Amino acid sequence: MVNPFAFVGRIVLDLFQTIGGVAVFAAMGLSHAVRPPFFWRNYLRHFIEIGYLSLPVVALTTLFSGMVLALQSYSGFSRFSAEGAVAMVVVLSITRELAPVLAGLMVAGRIGAAMAAEIGTMRVTEQIDALEALSTNPYSYLVAPRLVAGILMMPFLVAVGDVIGVLGGYIVGVYKLGFNAHSYMAQTWDVLEVEDVVSGLTKAAVYGFIVTLMGCYHGYRSTGGAQGVGRATTQAVVSSAILILIANYFVTELFFSK
Repeated sequence: MVNPFAFVGRIVLDLFQTIGGVAVFAAMGLSHAVRPPFFWRNYLRHFIEIGYLSLPVVALTTLFSGMVLALQSYSGFSRFSAEGAVAMVVVLSITRELAPVLAGLMVAGRIGAAMAAEIGTMRVTEQIDALEALSTNPYSYLVAPRLVAGILMMPFLVAVGDVIGVLGGYIVGVYKLGFNAHSYMAQTWDVLEVEDVVSGLTKAAVYGFIVTLMGCYHGYRSTGGAQGVGRATTQAVVSSAILILIANYFVTELFFSK
């Protein structure tokens, strides 16, 4: 009778230990983001890596998501003679949900894994210890630039994804499904509100923080050589994806609960 309770207790304690460790790590990283020294070359490097270099994958993902959404919406609404709602569904789905979530998951796979691998390699090869020996704070040098870049660049990516996703729906709606171009755009603008865009950009900032935090945290705590770095990379991507989907509900609840 004792062993099952001990097993559950260990799981609960490990869970709270992990949550506490992540919270402390995030607080340390954010605190060093607002106090000197600032390593501006690192900031610029991560702005480019997260923002500019992630544009192609986010653009392709949102483009084809908008195209597929237009096709699927038309197929479903045609059963009820409500084909005119396609433009509304495309723009609201893209701006509120699909662009932020898909961009977050794509960036998690591309950037989160790279961050965990890079910092993990630095940890197991004792480069982080060397930084500390040279009186360079690892949080200022490694963590803070990545967190700031993730928070600021993800909304930029999602804003571009919003435009391209709606464009994908427009292309399918007008050139394949036969909608009038002027009517399609008029319906899109009529239904779109500022709150829809702001909610998506807020989600993007949250997801950018999650992705960079998980990449830095798992990489920073990796042990065990190459195998440990590989494990940290996997954990960073998986935990980022799970937390993005969990955070998606709470941010949606914040904006759209009645």
